[in-house]
Amino acid sequence: MFKSLSGGVIGRDFTASIVVFLVAMPLCMGIAIASGVPPEKGLITGIIGGIVVGMLAGSPLQVSGPAAGLAVIVFEIVREQGLSALGPILILAGAIQVVAGLCRVGGWFRAISPAVVHGMLAGIGVLIVVGQFHVLFDDKPLSSGLHNLIAMPGQIFGLTNADAATAFTVGLITIFSMLGWEKFRPASMKQVPGALVGVVAATLVAFILGLPVARVAVPESIVAAISLPEQGLLAQLVNPAIFTTAIAIAFIASAETLLSAAAVDRMHDGVRTNYNRELSAQGVGNLLCGFAGALPMTGVIVRSSANVQAGATTRLSAILHGVWILGFVALLPWLLREIPMAALAGILVVTGFRLVSVAHVRHLLHRYGPLPAIVWAATLICVVTTDLLTGVLVGIGLSLIELVPHFSRLRLKLVDKIRGDAHEVDLSGTATFLTLPKLSAKLEELPASGLVILNVERLRHIDHTCAEMVREWVERRRSSGASVELFGATGRMRELVA
Repeated sequence: MFKSLSGGVIGRDFTASIVVFLVAMPLCMGIAIASGVPPEKGLITGIIGGIVVGMLAGSPLQVSGPAAGLAVIVFEIVREQGLSALGPILILAGAIQVVAGLCRVGGWFRAISPAVVHGMLAGIGVLIVVGQFHVLFDDKPLSSGLHNLIAMPGQIFGLTNADAATAFTVGLITIFSMLGWEKFRPASMKQVPGALVGVVAATLVAFILGLPVARVAVPESIVAAISLPEQGLLAQLVNPAIFTTAIAIAFIASAETLLSAAAVDRMHDGVRTNYNRELSAQGVGNLLCGFAGALPMTGVIVRSSANVQAGATTRLSAILHGVWILGFVALLPWLLREIPMAALAGILVVTGFRLVSVAHVRHLLHRYGPLPAIVWAATLICVVTTDLLTGVLVGIGLSLIELVPHFSRLRLKLVDKIRGDAHEVDLSGTATFLTLPKLSAKLEELPASGLVILNVERLRHIDHTCAEMVREWVERRRSSGASVELFGATGRMRELVA
């Protein structure tokens, strides 16, 4: 696996692994708490995501672990079905992902509209903010996003309570330290993550002043945190409620993972993602998390981008970051128990706020008109007011509206031609998310160097999902120094190479 490693490569991966470890530690615990489970459950997922999935992954520079995008749905599972239901659900979800990868359906997850995915993430971001807002006061989140939202003013008015005010102050110290560091940190220390600075600052203040705030509860041994499935596992696996939830987890985790992998590919010029292998690797990880009683995992963009920016070149960095988490939890659990709960809530409030990408919806509105923006808004609102799966299904349903005018002619034909030193691909028909896997596969198999001409003169229509994929492919190809030309482009297609 690591035959091509040299001393310089190992050094860069070693350094990157430490950066990712420092980013991952507070997020693993914070996401676990936001999910309604003990913090060590998130740490176990981080360890498995680093060591096991890191070895198997189809995206070498992507880092896997507990994701904010699944915190809301896990919280609902634990509240309605109990913590014991999480293991069987993850075992089934992991098995579904493994089978999906082996059946080569990974590319189809890229066909999900960007408006739906970003709307889902924005809705999750809102739910995390309004839920963790209460944890800032050493209180517990309520049963739904709307209830949390309605109760927010009451928390502010309750600041006359000394303990709540103290916890809130610790949370604010975390938030301002994190944001201040990210804005003003010296260039020589740019790899030190703001989340770590925020947690350290709040922990030191709480420790030195002996503040009476709730702190993280971590067991003496990480082995004690592993909870194997209870008796009656088989009966739980055939329970319709468990199976339905597992499908939802598998779908959402897979979509988030593969979209994150696509984003990571845009950040570097190294080996591209094998989506089917990545999907199966995530399935193995979730299977193990199910048997260990941990949180579900996905590929996560925050840790992955930190990995790329820190100079990682191979999967070794992701593997090592899991080793560092394991070593820290095994050797220094007493240090984790000094971290205030409000500090982790502060990190998650910032994380949730950043998931609401208003810039992305502006981009969709500017390039593709009101429909994608409506899909984004509807998905967000439904996620906040109902549940995650309903919001995603509503978004996908609304995306189908774009197909209606072209329903009788949805076929896309692709023809390769060689013209001297150039490679030409003729597109004719209609390019929609239904044909995105076919179009994406064709573009990815083109030569990495030389001129590529996309002849779109006979392309009748391209929806925003396909257009975004082509735009990203054009940008990535041009950033690597290769040339792309569009022949016969008008309207939306002309803007792709503007």
